[in-house]
Amino acid sequence: MYKDIINKIKPNLDRVLERFKEELVSLRTGRASPALIETVEVECYNSRTPLKQLAAITVSDARTLMVQAWDANVIKDIEKAITRSRTGLSVAVSGETIRVIIPSLSEDNRKELVRALHQKMEESKISVRSLREQVWKEIQEGERQGLIREDDKFRGKDELQKVIDYYNNKIDEMGEMKEKEIMTI
Repeated sequence: MYKDIINKIKPNLDRVLERFKEELVSLRTGRASPALIETVEVECYNSRTPLKQLAAITVSDARTLMVQAWDANVIKDIEKAITRSRTGLSVAVSGETIRVIIPSLSEDNRKELVRALHQKMEESKISVRSLREQVWKEIQEGERQGLIREDDKFRGKDELQKVIDYYNNKIDEMGEMKEKEIMTI
């Protein structure tokens, strides 16, 4: 019974990991990646629209992104949105193409990015702990209702902790890899 309860949260834990991966991609490391700007919201057509829905974003070289708007009328809006959203990115418009130049990271910028990384790691771990608390309450409630024996309740607690440790370790591994990337590039 407790195994069913634990297995029920694994998709939620997987979603926490996926969200964390997405957040890691958006952290600027000095290397060009479309993920750096694809979620930038552009004010156009009387609404806020993610950039990836308005333009093709490609990597020109290690430090340059090319943004090709599908509608030439929104180029100025895209330029304004990118400039506002990310300090440190240089934006240059040439015709119907926008070049986004990613400057090298200074030591202070790297440290700031590592701090942001650690904050994102902690937020993900908080989500994992929250899920653990929900499942532990369900297991305890199952024992109170007589659906789970007391021995199984404690086995469930140990099994739950193993699952939680696995996901926390994954978050740590991903964070350590990103931190190395930030500090070496």
